Amino acid sequence: MPERNRVTPMGDIVAIPLRGAWTGNRGIIHRGREIVRLHAGDLWITCALEFRGRWREQWLPHRWTHLFFYDEAVSLAAGHRPCAECRRGAYRAYQAAWAGGLGGALPTAARMNRQLHAERIVPGTHRRRLHAASWPELPDGAFVQLGPPGPPALVLGDTLVTWALAGYGLRRPRPRRGEARLITPPSSVAALRAGYPVQIDAAAR
Repeated sequence: MPERNRVTPMGDIVAIPLRGAWTGNRGIIHRGREIVRLHAGDLWITCALEFRGRWREQWLPHRWTHLFFYDEAVSLAAGHRPCAECRRGAYRAYQAAWAGGLGGALPTAARMNRQLHAERIVPGTHRRRLHAASWPELPDGAFVQLGPPGPPALVLGDTLVTWALAGYGLRRPRPRRGEARLITPPSSVAALRAGYPVQIDAAAR
């Protein structure tokens, strides 16, 4: 049976056999081999599967909980950002794209953490926060929720690619006007629009 440690674009943690291209964490959110909470703070990162030969057993007590993401577009939609240690180059590129997309100086990690947390969670709750966005302005790599309410879908050119627990699936035309229900936090969308080179699984294409 698969472990409950895979993350969906909505940020839910589920038990599915779909393998991940990335790992990451939200702090210590398990007890034994069971996920007991959504997060342990505002630091949500996406990490490389391998880094300098390090290896650590999963589900260790008092150690951060390994999570896995199908691709980086899914991890950004879930509300994570690149790790500044094991993905230093990606972190710097994301940081620069954030500044380019939103304006201002390069943001600190703490500032990005706070802003992303406010954008992904309804304040005072554990409910996912969605945002209104113009269809023509959405960059490739952003996720939207088809409605009402429907599955997540990846924006890819003039196409929307739906995502299910088995990965990418049906394709449909992207609307040319109106408002979308945006899943990916707006700050990450701004970084995508400014040119952050997000990794998208080949199955989407």
